[in-house]
Amino acid sequence: MKNSENRFIRFLKFLYLKLFRIHDSPQKIALGFGVGVASGILPGTGPIVSLFLAFLFRINRAAALIGCLATNTWLSFLTFILAIRLGSGILGIDGQQLKQDWEALLKEFHWLNLFELTFLKIALPVFIGYLAIAVLLGLLAYIVIIALIQLKRKRREVL
Repeated sequence: MKNSENRFIRFLKFLYLKLFRIHDSPQKIALGFGVGVASGILPGTGPIVSLFLAFLFRINRAAALIGCLATNTWLSFLTFILAIRLGSGILGIDGQQLKQDWEALLKEFHWLNLFELTFLKIALPVFIGYLAIAVLLGLLAYIVIIALIQLKRKRREVL
């Protein structure tokens, strides 16, 4: 357990050092990181999508990649239940029934079952939940990173 904690702390320090050594405007770095966080949370997206979005919006690609790597895959598994609840709440669907439908689909997966269950009944609420979580965490990441970068740069100017 101690070894995994040390690795996690080293990983956070690595991300911090890489992020704050980028030579770009605080807005572009923070936007890049926020877009990376958001794309890292959405299932099926990842580093390539975050780099493409950063290129498309002309924001910092390195920050987008760092944000994506910080959240990609491991966080999307943790947010699955939250995505079900949030998506079903937004669409006014019974969350418990949606969860049971997902469990039934995963437990006895057959291609025929996949086609019988409609996209609107299962996939859309979960996608909307993930999208809401991604946007919220992306905005939160943007706010935190821009504040930290501006604080760090002000401290450097004072010294």
